[in-house]
Order: sequence, then structure tokens, then C-alpha cells
Amino acid sequence: MMLQGKVAVITGAGPGLGRTLAVLMAREGADVAVAARGAETLERIAAEVGTEGRAALAVPTDVADPAQVRRLADAVIGRFGRVDVLVNAAFPGTHRRNVLDMDDACLERWRGAVEVAAYGTLLCCRHLAPHMVAAGGGSIVNITSMSSRTGYAGRSDYAAGKAAVHLLSHCLADELGPSGVRVNCVAPGWIASDVLDDWMRARAAAEGVTFEEVRARDVAAMALRRIATEEDVARAVVFLASDHARATTGATLDVNGGQLFT
Repeated sequence: MMLQGKVAVITGAGPGLGRTLAVLMAREGADVAVAARGAETLERIAAEVGTEGRAALAVPTDVADPAQVRRLADAVIGRFGRVDVLVNAAFPGTHRRNVLDMDDACLERWRGAVEVAAYGTLLCCRHLAPHMVAAGGGSIVNITSMSSRTGYAGRSDYAAGKAAVHLLSHCLADELGPSGVRVNCVAPGWIASDVLDDWMRARAAAEGVTFEEVRARDVAAMALRRIATEEDVARAVVFLASDHARATTGATLDVNGGQLFT
């Protein structure tokens, strides 16, 4: 198994990609700690990890709060004694508002979104990476996005937050490389989900066409003619987390079905 005997920490572990990633990492042999703000969701994910025969730890955490991130690091080390893999996936979601249409409340949500993505990733690396350095190695995988390289109207919070993580990862790769710690990114494009389908239906309604027409048109623009799944993205993360990628750092692995070439 690709992660046999390793301890993985996943932040932003929600019911979608976070849950898929936690279960896949457990199947690949890792004990898993999951962190996010929703305690009930974390407990459900931890229970699923347990059914795969691996140890699990759920730690409710606001990654933008330094005290809570310190508590997360202490909890992981207290339970497992080590951390080999850190996956930073926390992001509160986008509000789809053009900059010139933002009122004070929207501007504050924008600031908070970028803070969670960029500062939250920084804090988690700051408090968990030292344990990797002390052990002589480890892997950090940051979930960015196709939007970290190209912007869309109404998505400036998402694009700015993910772009910040992208460049932060390059800096950390250079800083931590001499200690044997690798830092990489996985950049998904669209991920098959009910949320994506709802967005396509809304676009279809606005254009006066069917959902099927919009979906077919979007998929036709992808080189592989398919939309990536949560498992597709999770498997890319597992690869970068594993020793199979032991000579890879400062890289970004795009998982977008050929929607955007970089």
C-alpha cells in the first residue's frame, strides 16, 4: 500500500473531497487525522476511516485561528507521535459576487475566505511541518485549483486564495527541501458533484437550453471528454503524498480532464 504505516492530517475535511481522501488514504495504509469546523462531519469521516482498519482522529479546527491549529498539532502528536503527510484543503466557499457589486459584508467575507485559504495553510504548515523536519522527511500537499491560474468573474475570492497557496507552496518547497520535506499542489478543475450539476442547470435555464446540452458542450471542451471525480483528485494527492513522488517538490499536478493545459 502506498501510505503503509504513515500518519496523514487532512484539513478542510468536509463531506466531499475530504471524506473521499480520508477513506482512500486509510485504504492505502495510513492512520488519518481530520480537521475542519464541522464536528459532526468529522466524526462521520473518522468512523469511515475506522471501518478500513486504520486509526482515526477528529479534531474540530478553524485553521485561521493560531491557537486552534496549535491544538490540532498537539492532538495529532499526542495520539500518533508523528505526522508524515499534511493535506491542506480548507476553503469556506466562494460567494460569486463581482468586485464592484460588493458591499461591506461581502468584502469581509472575501477577506475571510482568502484568510482561511492562505493564512490557514500557512498556520498548518508552521505548526505541523516542524515534526516532519525533526523526523527527517514528510510530504505536504496543498489543494489549489485551476482557478489559481485563471480568473473568472465573481470568483476573485476563490482565485486569490488558491493563487496565494500556489505560490506559498513554492516558497515552502524551497525552505523545507533541505530537511527532506516535500511540498506540492494538486489543482483540480471541475469535480463531478451535485453542486456542479446545479450550476450547469442554472446556466441551462439562463440560456434557454437543456442541462444535457450544457453538460455536453462543457465536456467537449475537455481533452479527455470527462469531468474528474473526487477519487481522481484524491488519487493524485495520494501519489504526491507517497514515496513514489520522493523526487517531486514545488510541483503542481493538474487534475482537470484537459480542461486547462499549463
